[in-house]
Amino acid sequence: MIGRVVGTLVEKTPPELLVDVGGIGYEVSASMTTIYDLPQVGGQVTLYTHLLVKEDSHTLYGFIDKSERALFRILIKVNGIGPKMALAILSSMSSQELINNVQESDVSALTRIPGVGKKTAERLIIELRDKLGQAAKNDLFSTPTVLRQVQADPRQEAEAALISLGYKPQEAAKAIAGVPVDAASSEDVIKAALKGMLRQ
Repeated sequence: MIGRVVGTLVEKTPPELLVDVGGIGYEVSASMTTIYDLPQVGGQVTLYTHLLVKEDSHTLYGFIDKSERALFRILIKVNGIGPKMALAILSSMSSQELINNVQESDVSALTRIPGVGKKTAERLIIELRDKLGQAAKNDLFSTPTVLRQVQADPRQEAEAALISLGYKPQEAAKAIAGVPVDAASSEDVIKAALKGMLRQ
């Protein structure tokens, strides 16, 4: 099991990253919450990872801290929630917002996440409530995630990232169109677009 990757950020194409570790490039899938907190390309990064092994693939998921990784691991154990949807959930709201929505049984907030319908939201609430409570007791969510602006990227990349997170092309295009032009980086554009859709 690969539990941590420390190296140079070579490429950043949300939600995919390429990290050079001693001359070996690791392809890592990450949530937008993690990507917001990364340095510019060329900077040094430390990612806590989860390796998912399937018959036809080995996929490495990276997180800015152990708390987000712990939440990811809890999410993928929920019936019907795969790693792609888990990343979409973690990209759409912070770990604390997700925990609050589950504790408050806020179905409407959860259904704003791409791919999450009413039944899935209800299942998330039922299955996560006890698991999150137990994880909190074990201090798995003690490390805060700090969001900050990072390197600028084209708005087209932001639209592609939204589509990869589960939004339909027309939904992604509409969301990007509603983002102010002063949002220069793809991370800023994605963050503003997600917030805009969650307010709808």
